[in-house]
Amino acid sequence: MLPLFERRGGVAALTVWTHGDGLLSVLGPIGLAAAAGTALVIDLDPNGPSCRGVGSLAALVRSGPRRDDLRPSAAGPALLSNGGIEPEAAESVVRALIGGWPVVVLRSPEDCGKFAPVVPVYPLMPGFLASSPDRYCVFQRTGFPAEPGGDGIVLPRPGSGTVQRLLTGSLPVGSRWIRAWRRVWEYPWR
Repeated sequence: MLPLFERRGGVAALTVWTHGDGLLSVLGPIGLAAAAGTALVIDLDPNGPSCRGVGSLAALVRSGPRRDDLRPSAAGPALLSNGGIEPEAAESVVRALIGGWPVVVLRSPEDCGKFAPVVPVYPLMPGFLASSPDRYCVFQRTGFPAEPGGDGIVLPRPGSGTVQRLLTGSLPVGSRWIRAWRRVWEYPWR
């Protein structure tokens, strides 16, 4: 069987940047991580949402990561919220996590690939894209009649059960939306 995604230097890491959609910017990285299997989502947005009961990047920077932080303790995706720290201040910890986890997905508030290639995500809504994206990207169907304005992977609209489960911290079983994210790992992002 061929690997689901190409490993770069022993690990696979991608940065997800979402154009103009708050909820998709939270769900997209989780969907991409869930599609990979065991993965860590790291929130690089100091103004990102806080998640109750989830560790933070800021806390890891303050205390230093333990060996258990640098590798998965269970199968499936894990989440590390930001905690109010800028990516530059957390660089050594982020790089250590990328080096230890089999797959890392970075949630970024800006179109910047400091740690890993950027996967730009655009919601498909009428009149939303003033011009076509100038690179390969991911387009998210929203329920509005709109077509992609460029080359990329088109994801189906997530079901309400998928959204609800992801927002409450559980993985939806058999979600075609999460399965569609697998194609993102197959593309050679730069």
